[in-house]
Amino acid sequence: MNAKGRAFCYGADIDTDVIIPARFLNSKDPKELAYHCMEDSKQDRDAGLPLFSQRVKEGDIIVAQKNFGCGSSREHAPIAIKACGVSCVIAKSFARIFYRNSINIGLPILECPEAVDGIKEGDTVSVNFDTGVITNESTGKTYQGQPFPEFMQKIIHANGLVNYIKENK
Repeated sequence: MNAKGRAFCYGADIDTDVIIPARFLNSKDPKELAYHCMEDSKQDRDAGLPLFSQRVKEGDIIVAQKNFGCGSSREHAPIAIKACGVSCVIAKSFARIFYRNSINIGLPILECPEAVDGIKEGDTVSVNFDTGVITNESTGKTYQGQPFPEFMQKIIHANGLVNYIKENK
């Protein structure tokens, strides 16, 4: 299993209220959540950028500093990211509940501080989930992330824990 896309870089402590603002939590529709994904990003607003959902393309990758997904335990945050077409999130660290929710809905996430430091906004990045190798295609540099254990790869490949359980009854 692999991913390849353009990098969207964010800072530290991106909380779930930035990923999907609470005012949109009345929807469970992934497309609606995707539209509002990262809508309250101060970083994007300060740069005068259009909405994240209007810039991101299928397969793109979010790269972030430490503590990505902190805040509430809402599962809506990884659902919004995945529904936008993001193929992977790479960060220095993740809030534990976000990490768990991401795997449970089939969104691949990798911790790799060296890759985060070596990837810039707009770089093309590829990820080999079997080996954990992250390649910045724009610079040619590679980084070794922690590959997912086989059982987690199966959950992600099944598009989430519920689907995995259904497939393996």
